[in-house]
Amino acid sequence: MSRSLLRGKQRLKDQTQFDPARKKSIQCQLPDWPDLAIFTPNMDLEDQINQWFIPLSCQEKTLRSAYQELQSFGMKQDDVPYIIQMVENPKFDLPGFDIFHGATNLQTHDYLHILLGRGIRPKDEAFVIGFTMGSTDRVSTTEERLFSFFTKYLYPKNYRFSDSDLRVFRDATKLGYVSDCEALHQVDYKEFLDWPLDRVRSHLRIEEDLLRAYYAIEKRRFPESLESQRLLS
Repeated sequence: MSRSLLRGKQRLKDQTQFDPARKKSIQCQLPDWPDLAIFTPNMDLEDQINQWFIPLSCQEKTLRSAYQELQSFGMKQDDVPYIIQMVENPKFDLPGFDIFHGATNLQTHDYLHILLGRGIRPKDEAFVIGFTMGSTDRVSTTEERLFSFFTKYLYPKNYRFSDSDLRVFRDATKLGYVSDCEALHQVDYKEFLDWPLDRVRSHLRIEEDLLRAYYAIEKRRFPESLESQRLLS
């Protein structure tokens, strides 16, 4: 569940309101968005962070190709601040004891961004972490509150979750619990790298209809959030 991909840089545009007239950017050409500005590796770093997004509707891309795109501007595990690694990386768990259920290394966490149809902005991050934790079916209310406390008050300033981010996190934790998917932190994703994304989701029992139903709610709830508005693209 390690915090992926330059969260500090993401916060550079946190105060930028979503402008519906602004060109939207995603990885796949969609028929109802004829004027898309497509993500490219030539964008500057801020734009890459804000624009990178592979929606659920982009089903034929393989997990490998999507991950390679993400890696073109992503951070390495050792770049993640130490306190975040202690909370979110399983290598810091005590023997026989999980600090927080659903912890993953950075690579697995990045795969989950792709499979859950999320970009790498703050609410995307909150959703991926929450859904992964919920998929373990072992997260208590106390654990959820403790993780929220860490991410709101103890993480480095540029990595902290806002109240609205935490609302997405809590929703996603419940959604992961309701889902019939595998415990996503335990999956070996390497065997699925050359599968299309829709096939991987189907194999892991990640219900696209469940995700879409929630994404519609999130879109209505956060009209000024770029990451929430593009979810159903």
